[in-house]
Amino acid sequence: MRQLALELGVSPMTPYRYFKDKDDILAAVRASGFSRFADAMEAAFRSETDPVAVSEAVGRAYVRFALEQSDAYRLMFDLSQPNEADYPELVAASGRAREMMVAQARGLIDSGQAKGDPEVIAHILWANLHGGLVLQLAGKLSPRVDPSALRRASFQTLLKGLARDD
Repeated sequence: MRQLALELGVSPMTPYRYFKDKDDILAAVRASGFSRFADAMEAAFRSETDPVAVSEAVGRAYVRFALEQSDAYRLMFDLSQPNEADYPELVAASGRAREMMVAQARGLIDSGQAKGDPEVIAHILWANLHGGLVLQLAGKLSPRVDPSALRRASFQTLLKGLARDD
C-alpha cells in the first residue's frame, strides 16, 4: 500500500479513503483489467462473421491484451482472492471475459467446426492460449519456438480434434 501511495504521490492512508482494505483495491484493479480485456475481445468478436475468423480474432485480441498489458494480465489471472464473490464488479467483468470465450466456441459448434459443450470447448481453447502466453511472458519458450506460430498450430490442432465425433 505504501508503494501504491508513493506511485500516486499521496500519503499511505489516502487509498483507504476510497477503499476499505488491500483486497478492495486489488478487486477494483482486477475488475478494471477484466473489463478492458472483455472490451477488446467483444470488439474482436463483432469484427468478423465467419466462426473460425471470429475465434481467431478473439484469440488475437486476447494475446494482444496479455502482451501489451502484461502486468494487468498477470494480476487478473495469477492472483486468487478467496472472497471474489464479495466484489460484484469483479465477478461481472471476469464473467464478460469468460462469456466471450464461450460465445466464440458456440459459433464454432453452430457452424460444425467443433462438437461438444461450448463451455468445455471454450475452456480447452482458453487453457491452451493462456498456458502458452504464461510460458511466453515468463520467457520459458524455447528460442526456436515462435509464439505466434505455436498459437496458430495449437488452434489448428485443437480445431481438428474438436471436430471429431469420437
